[in-house]
Amino acid sequence: MSAWIDKHLKAIFILPCILFILFMILFPLGYNIYMSVCKWSMSALSAPSFVGIENYSFLLKSSRFWNAVWRTLYFAFVAVFFETLLGIAIAQMLNREFVGKNLSKTLFLLPVVATPVAVGMVWLLIYEPTIGLGNAILTGLGFAPQLFLGSSTTALNSLILMDVWEWTPMVMLMVLAGMVAIPKEPYESAVVDGASTFQRFRYITLPLASPAILVAVLLRLIDAIKTFDIIYATTKGGPGFATETINIYASLATFQYYSFGEGAALTMLFFVVVMTLAILFNAIRKKAVVDY
Repeated sequence: MSAWIDKHLKAIFILPCILFILFMILFPLGYNIYMSVCKWSMSALSAPSFVGIENYSFLLKSSRFWNAVWRTLYFAFVAVFFETLLGIAIAQMLNREFVGKNLSKTLFLLPVVATPVAVGMVWLLIYEPTIGLGNAILTGLGFAPQLFLGSSTTALNSLILMDVWEWTPMVMLMVLAGMVAIPKEPYESAVVDGASTFQRFRYITLPLASPAILVAVLLRLIDAIKTFDIIYATTKGGPGFATETINIYASLATFQYYSFGEGAALTMLFFVVVMTLAILFNAIRKKAVVDY
C-alpha cells in the first residue's frame, strides 16, 4: 500500500483540485441542462415542471431569438475583423526600435487594463448627444450630430467601436509576441534579394506570425461573442431590441421576465454556438500551423 501511494503521490495531491474543478463545471452545466427542459418562474411556489424541448422549440421558432443570434455574430465578427487589422498594423509599427517604444506599448495597453463597465460609462459620456465628445468631433468636421446609442441604426455599430477601442491592444500584444519570435535571417536574406518593406511584411512577417494571429483571433472571437458587460452597462439591449445579443436576451429572460427555463435554454443554445465556432477556428489554426 505504501509503495502504491508513493507511486501515485502526485495524482493524490492534485485529485482534490481536479474534483473541485469538475464539480464547479459539471454541476452548473448539468443543472442548466435540467432547467432548460423545465418551465419555472422565480415567483412561482411550485417546483419546476418538465416540458421537454418546449423551451427550445419556442426559441427556434422565435424571430427575436434569430435576430439576437444575428446581432451576436455581427457584433463579434465585425469587431474582431477591425481589431485584427488594427492589431497587426500597430504590432508591425512597434516591431522595431525607436525612442519611447516601451512607453508606447504601455499607453496602447491602457484600455485593456480598464474594466469593461468603466469603459462603458466613459463611452456613455462620449456618446452623449448634446455635450459628448463624439458629436463635438462630428460637428467640427462638418457632419451632422448622431444619437449613437439612442438610434437603432447606429447603436450596434457604436458598441462595436467601443469593443474595438478596448480590445485591439490585446490582439496587438499577441501578434507582436509572434513577430518578435521571428528570426532575423529571413529578413536579412530578403533585403539582400532586394525585397521591399511591403514584400518582407507580406511574404515573411504574415506567414510566420500567422499562428499567433490565428490564436489572437480565436480568443477574441470567443470573448466577443460572449460580450455582456459593455452592452448591459450602456444600452441593456436597446433601443428596442437593436443591441440585444443572445447574452442580453438570456439575462432579460431570466432576471427580468423570471422565465428560468427559457433563459437556461438560451444559454445552452449559446453554448452550442460558441463551441461550434471554437472547434471550427481551432481546426483552421491547426491547419495553418501544419501548412507553415
